[in-house]
Amino acid sequence: MVWRRVFSEVRVGVQVILLFTLLLVAVPTTLAAQRSAPAHAAFLGPKGYYLALGDSLAFGYQPDLNWGAGYTSDFYTNLQTHGVAHYDNLACPGETTTTMMNGGCPYPYLRKYPYVGAQLQAAVAYLHQHAGQVSPVTLDIGVNDFLPDFDTKDCSINVDWQKTLAEVDHNLTTVILPQLVAALKVNGQMTGDLLLMDYYDPYQNLCPNTVAAMQTLNAHLAADAHGFAALVDIFAPFGGAATPDPDLCNDTWICSSFKDIHAQSAGYSVMASAFEQTTGY
Repeated sequence: MVWRRVFSEVRVGVQVILLFTLLLVAVPTTLAAQRSAPAHAAFLGPKGYYLALGDSLAFGYQPDLNWGAGYTSDFYTNLQTHGVAHYDNLACPGETTTTMMNGGCPYPYLRKYPYVGAQLQAAVAYLHQHAGQVSPVTLDIGVNDFLPDFDTKDCSINVDWQKTLAEVDHNLTTVILPQLVAALKVNGQMTGDLLLMDYYDPYQNLCPNTVAAMQTLNAHLAADAHGFAALVDIFAPFGGAATPDPDLCNDTWICSSFKDIHAQSAGYSVMASAFEQTTGY
């Protein structure tokens, strides 16, 4: 059963992927201070097109194969009340910052929007095709980069995690975010809102020590967003640092028979609400 095997690989693969991001050790306090998100300028507001980018969370993956109830589709429901008439989702399950730039997403046949090559290239082309008409653009990316650095059996990470974290920061701040910002400009002026999401900790009830690590990762994402995008915090709406988190079983599949870290429909709704509260629309 090829499809059954594929679905299983996606589920297991992304569980391993997100686990690594939850195990990042703390960085120095000075770095964390530097990596705080600035107050964002006034949002430009919704326009005719909404573009969703990222990995399995942006895709809306759920292990029961309900792939239509993600945070991006929920957010689009709200955006329609503000005049947005078009929604396209370029996200690819298993995408890393490297594959987003260069191509090679491991599950391209699961994408909801057809394109050839790298997601970033497709996104830039989309923004040029609809110049001045796209707002917002949402993005979650980075966690899958850490897959090779994890051992899920004992929640340990190898010494390469620091190099991987630096690579994610570099890829976001020197390639991905700058190219998206440039593509959103017309005659040197920004024409749309770019939103970068941070992450919740699906393992905080099973491994409370991961909470500080997740906060460190989110601090890096906040710093990476600085000057490029508005950071959307979903860590707090998912329960923040509270251990145990009483909402985790309802918001994710971690307590189910799937033992999957992805959000349930309720969790995706929480994420969409965070986007709405951040932007004010």
